[in-house]
Amino acid sequence: MQLRSMSLAVVLAASAGAAVNVIAQTQINGAGATFPNPIYTKWFSEYNKLHPDVAINYQSVGSGAGIRQLTNRTVFFGATDGPMTNDQLLAAPGKILHFPTVIGSVVPIYKVPGVADGLKFTGPVLANIFMGTITKWNDPGIAASNPGVNLPATDITVVHRSDGSGTTYVWVDYLAKVSPEWKKTVGVATAVKWPVGVGAKGNEGVAGLVSQTPGSIGYVEPVYATQNKITFGDVQNMAGKFVRSSPAAVTGAAAAAAAQMPGDFRVSITNAPGDTAYPIASFTWLLFYENPQNKAQARIMVDFMKWALTDGQKYAADLGYSPLPKAIVDLELKALANIRTQ
Repeated sequence: MQLRSMSLAVVLAASAGAAVNVIAQTQINGAGATFPNPIYTKWFSEYNKLHPDVAINYQSVGSGAGIRQLTNRTVFFGATDGPMTNDQLLAAPGKILHFPTVIGSVVPIYKVPGVADGLKFTGPVLANIFMGTITKWNDPGIAASNPGVNLPATDITVVHRSDGSGTTYVWVDYLAKVSPEWKKTVGVATAVKWPVGVGAKGNEGVAGLVSQTPGSIGYVEPVYATQNKITFGDVQNMAGKFVRSSPAAVTGAAAAAAAQMPGDFRVSITNAPGDTAYPIASFTWLLFYENPQNKAQARIMVDFMKWALTDGQKYAADLGYSPLPKAIVDLELKALANIRTQ
């Protein structure tokens, strides 16, 4: 009986210890872009292995929702693929800082019966498809870039994001640079008034709808195309070359931006120069208040950012992203000192 009592005491003590550990764990909440969700999920998991007392929770709800939640202070940090506008920054209750984390791209995905992966698209053709002026897959504009491909006379179904989205921002930012008509009539924002098409929520939603809809075209971050085994196309860059999205091609687009990086890190790198640069590429940013209310969480997130910008970059390529150029990392490591942790 005494032995059983001692065993029970040990079990209760162990349970109490486990409860103490759970209570002692710091939980930090963030929300935003779906575009970087795969690498953020990986980073937060790996950081937790190094720091079991820290749990970073991330809601992949879209850039627009992430900015709103950060503005309302319902999360500690936000995430976006399109930098906040001046109006959005002014609407926040405190100064918000942008920190690029990795470089990603957006690819045109499609489901066309009998047509394989790797269709070639020019920027103006993509703009005309998403404006509804090209409505058939055998349109001369598409055929001109794809000689020898048997394109069907199938109607094109455009699929776009229904939520505020940094992925949308990157996509339309590129279209505005290659199509004056797009810039004039649709413009650039995380949410736009789409001329045609059907909406789906998140990269996941767009990928799912395209995979289920013959004749459809949409846009997603590449990992969502590869994970769902959806065909995607090559895009013509500023140099006139058709380029397939890859970490190397996206890094090439970012390298040119490094020398002209503004102090607040809000910069567009779509339609970058260079023969090998993929043209629909962008930084993705984490957002923090310069003077956050919770200083303990601020200290943890500054440490996390130092890890993510250095050791964490090694995970980028395997997930379809490109690591940041060293010159930009060095600038960010210095800028982290602007977050008030005391």
